[in-house]
Amino acid sequence: MKFWAPELEPKLVSVLRERYTRDRFVSDCFAGVVVGIVALPLAIAFAIASGVRPEQGLFTAIVAGFVISALSGSRVQIGGPTGAFVALVFLIVERHGYEGLAVATVMAGVLLVIMGLARLGTAIRFIPYPVTVGFTTGIAIIIAAGQIRDALGLRVEAMPSEFLAKLRVVAEHGASMDPRALVLCLGTVVIVQAWPRITRKVPGSLVAILATALAVKWLDLPIDTVGSRFGDVPSSLPVPRIPRVEWHTLSSLVSPAVSIALLAGIESLLSALVADGMTGRKHRSNAELVAQGIANMVTPLFGGIPATGAIARTATNVKNGGTTPIAGIVHALTLVLILAFAGRWAGSIPMPTLAGILLVVAYNMSEWRVFARLFRGTRSDVLVLLVTFLLTVFVDLTVAIQAGVVIAALLLMRRMADVTQVRSIKGQLHYGEGDDPERISRLDALDDVEVFSIHGSFCFGAAQKFSEVISRIESRPRVVVLRMNEVFAMDTTGLHALEEVVDRFRGEGVTMLLSGVHTQPLALLRRAGLVDRVGAENVFESFSGAVARAESLSASSRREGGTDAA
Repeated sequence: MKFWAPELEPKLVSVLRERYTRDRFVSDCFAGVVVGIVALPLAIAFAIASGVRPEQGLFTAIVAGFVISALSGSRVQIGGPTGAFVALVFLIVERHGYEGLAVATVMAGVLLVIMGLARLGTAIRFIPYPVTVGFTTGIAIIIAAGQIRDALGLRVEAMPSEFLAKLRVVAEHGASMDPRALVLCLGTVVIVQAWPRITRKVPGSLVAILATALAVKWLDLPIDTVGSRFGDVPSSLPVPRIPRVEWHTLSSLVSPAVSIALLAGIESLLSALVADGMTGRKHRSNAELVAQGIANMVTPLFGGIPATGAIARTATNVKNGGTTPIAGIVHALTLVLILAFAGRWAGSIPMPTLAGILLVVAYNMSEWRVFARLFRGTRSDVLVLLVTFLLTVFVDLTVAIQAGVVIAALLLMRRMADVTQVRSIKGQLHYGEGDDPERISRLDALDDVEVFSIHGSFCFGAAQKFSEVISRIESRPRVVVLRMNEVFAMDTTGLHALEEVVDRFRGEGVTMLLSGVHTQPLALLRRAGLVDRVGAENVFESFSGAVARAESLSASSRREGGTDAA
């Protein structure tokens, strides 16, 4: 197997082969600085919402942001912690601690690299849209619910992970609400939403942080801040450390690792697709998966959390002039400088401010309009949407993703079976290019010949339909012609059904003829040895050839019958 190919080449390598001008470098640097400033509060907020320390979000944005930009299959992808991981990371940390999360993240990174090398970058896009919308909207609800405590200033030591338990705690402690915290939160929402109308050069989230931090300081408000809750934020990256592996817990981390890998793959490729639409370029999906995998293998060494492509930050990068991976690298270096020279000031950020920022993030990622529009679709799509959404909110994201994909796959199989037709066409024969109309018309007069056709994929579900139709033959024919010119795909279930029918007919002295078998089904029949069992002389490219063979066998049968009678 060839592991390295142009489709795995990072876009940075392609850019360096081109003529990289000073103007492009200046433009990339400006975009990188802006995105770095935008990423600062988001990285801290996502980390806190995920149940880890604020600096771990910054470490993730720096390390993963650098690695993803350096190896990405997209020219403008910005990587780091995202809201999509909040619910999943919180649950893993609660059940397995940070060490368990780190090991699961490394495992997920390995899976992503394997997926990229196996060229699954395009296959992952086939995860049904209702599944994606269902868990994305569910995550948005969970993020929003997790901010109620800080948005209202409730005096609660810790919030539970379960959605209903969160609401119960809020109801029980509602009397401790602090109106000043609510004002700061609502003020943050207003600033973040309204500031882009003034200018997009300075992020609204940064303006909200500065304004609310100064208000808390000058007015001496008794509001929780990052520093009062978590202590000082370090001013440098930690020394790399290999996560401690508890071998007896590895099996319990497989499912979370698969969920992290799927979520990272889906989010990063969605982000890359959005970037393609904005730039008019095309990303390399397999290279993107490899980049995401390596980033998630490296980030836990620095105390980070799972990372993926960030759609909003990638869009900000493009809107501010970023055109190459250099912008993403500058974004990571910008965060390093902020951490070194202003990290200690991060402790002054009010918690209601971060809650307001995350409420805006939750609203933007909720896709509630799309969610509502999907209710106009088919009942199966609505079922997949609701199952994924409800499991995300009320159970956990790991179960939701896996259940959503499985249910969607089963419904797809059912739809494929529904559209596949298996029917007797004796007396309704039609001919195609190269067929002999006169010979085909004579076939209708042969009482000991039956003709069946299959239209659609001969796969799971359709195979059962085929067996049922064949079993309803009232008189036992001498020859059965199976017309397969409309079958372009066959799986092992269809093969097994065909094998059973062939074996049954052989035992009853019935000859089966196959006509118009396409490349994929024919290759499967040959590998399984079914062509030999049917007889190579009974497999035909054209229907006319099968008809001629059927006539010959029918005439031979009549002659034998006549001899016996004499």
